[in-house]
Amino acid sequence: MSAAKSALQIDEEFLDDLASRFIINVPVEERANLIRICFQVELAHWFYLDFYCGGEDYRGVSCTLKQFATQIFQHVPFLRVRLPHLDEILDNWKKYKLSVPTYGAILISDDLSQVLLVQSYWAKSSWGFPKGKVNENEDPVHCAVREVFEETGFDISHLIQAADFFESTFNDQFTRLYVVSNVPKDTVFTPRTRNEIKCCVWFPIDLLPNSKTEVDTKQTVGFNANSFFMIMPFMKRLKKWVHSRREEVVARKAGKSQQPSNSKGEKKRQRHKSMGEIENLWIGDGGSGVHKMSGGSLLNNPGGGNKGTPMGHNWEPKRRDKAPKTNPKRQLFGSDATATSTPDTSPAVLSRNTPIIAAKNKTKITDSSSSKKPNPRPQFVVTPCWEWDNFRFDIARICDSHNNL
Repeated sequence: MSAAKSALQIDEEFLDDLASRFIINVPVEERANLIRICFQVELAHWFYLDFYCGGEDYRGVSCTLKQFATQIFQHVPFLRVRLPHLDEILDNWKKYKLSVPTYGAILISDDLSQVLLVQSYWAKSSWGFPKGKVNENEDPVHCAVREVFEETGFDISHLIQAADFFESTFNDQFTRLYVVSNVPKDTVFTPRTRNEIKCCVWFPIDLLPNSKTEVDTKQTVGFNANSFFMIMPFMKRLKKWVHSRREEVVARKAGKSQQPSNSKGEKKRQRHKSMGEIENLWIGDGGSGVHKMSGGSLLNNPGGGNKGTPMGHNWEPKRRDKAPKTNPKRQLFGSDATATSTPDTSPAVLSRNTPIIAAKNKTKITDSSSSKKPNPRPQFVVTPCWEWDNFRFDIARICDSHNNL
């Protein structure tokens, strides 16, 4: 230690004010806890640097924490007896500080290209993420929000995700950093604590080093790799996280471009036809142009033309010339060729090239373009399915068919 530093003497007025603010008011039962006293001395040191050093009158002189602690221990009566052991007390306190977990956040820009780093007021060139030590009984997420706000002036309470974080133990100190994305790049960061954070700067994620062996960092980002030693334990995981998010964004954009959408940007859904629309479809072939009206009758379209729908041709009921062994089900539902079909019994089995007979008025409609007359067929009736509503079983016929088995 030089003679100038050893001869450092803080004004008695400042020491009285600082001791009354931070030391004297400590409860008597906690004064024996030297770890607690050292934390109070650290707060007093920060206050001294903020308000008594660097002012217009420049009354205070900047000093290290150890120099300041020496002045305080000499000035406060109940600490004066501890002065010979000050070095040991400070070493124990620093070890305890390393055991206190720290929480913070990794702030990523909204385009996933840059990350925010802060530089300590006393650091020459080192950069790190905004973070700090947790208070007693403080929630980790609350600690991270508080520390980021104190060091950057930016509130992340609406962006932080409690389950999205990286953890690491560096120099025997546990650190958890929450990943916070969608931070606007034009955000103005203003630290809330004096003489703690010198500046906040965006750095390109892809150019930051993963280890101290990378030699091109000076040319790419303007600082040596050693300047980023505090962020290196997190960089590989951070780059992997950012890469996966970029792929998700690309996939989401590609999916939107392939999906058809209407004028409102909504997906088009295939609409199924209703029964009323099916009823009004053209069922005639290209020559006859038969059309079924909503009343249920089939009408001819003399103009012809290809107005028909996939139903295409005229249809005729199938004829079973050789009926197999009597089947009770066929007898019941009237599907045999010899059975007489009525509008309220059973529908006919349709086949091609057979004249169609309307269900309502039983008007026979044939193809005018065909000169060949069809062979005589049993008068089957095309019965819509809704005409089965009044169907009733013929008990006598069921019993007869059962006796024939």
